[in-house]
Amino acid sequence: MHAAFSIIRAGLIAVAIGAFSGAFSPAALGEGFDDTLSRDAVLRDPEVPVLGNPQGDLTVVEYFDYQCPYCKKLAPEIAQTVREDGKIRFVPKDWPIFGAVSKSAAQLALAAKYQNKYQEAHDALIGAKEKLSDANIPELLIKAGVDVEKAKQDLQTHLKTIEDVLIHNNAQADAFGFQGTPGFIIGFFRVPGVVEMKVFKQIIADARAAAKKRKG
Repeated sequence: MHAAFSIIRAGLIAVAIGAFSGAFSPAALGEGFDDTLSRDAVLRDPEVPVLGNPQGDLTVVEYFDYQCPYCKKLAPEIAQTVREDGKIRFVPKDWPIFGAVSKSAAQLALAAKYQNKYQEAHDALIGAKEKLSDANIPELLIKAGVDVEKAKQDLQTHLKTIEDVLIHNNAQADAFGFQGTPGFIIGFFRVPGVVEMKVFKQIIADARAAAKKRKG
């Protein structure tokens, strides 16, 4: 079940986080996978929007669902951390595991990128106070400045591309062993579940240090 969550606290870092040397290769994640699980596919899928600094020195990937209460609670803190850091490539990967409405939200948000409005769509949906529905999703997007009719047209035009993104995101999240949302890849660290911001920032620092050591 995708309903299981874990909370990572400072004292549990050594147990909860593992360095992923070679973990982005299909061989390391099991047989039967293609390059959907390559390092580039996980960190630099060209069809997945990048928030934060596209030229940043560290990539943070989040597998999330717009209806996940934990994702919604963390969203403003993560956004603030990304903004204050200034050098993080933040890659939000839609993983709609809470049902049909979650999938509809993910599809329209990804369609909004074709009008350069993914950030606005993402912020509107992850920040929604009310329970998402097929009725209020368009309303939230319109208030955020998204042309919903164009997004719907783009969804139909690019349906296969968008569906492939969701399929790949699901395959990656499952392969990484995430039991629910949110789940993070921070550099070469796998971080399942909810994480306190002071720990999140420490993991970012550790990931940068690990990357520097690899280059050295």
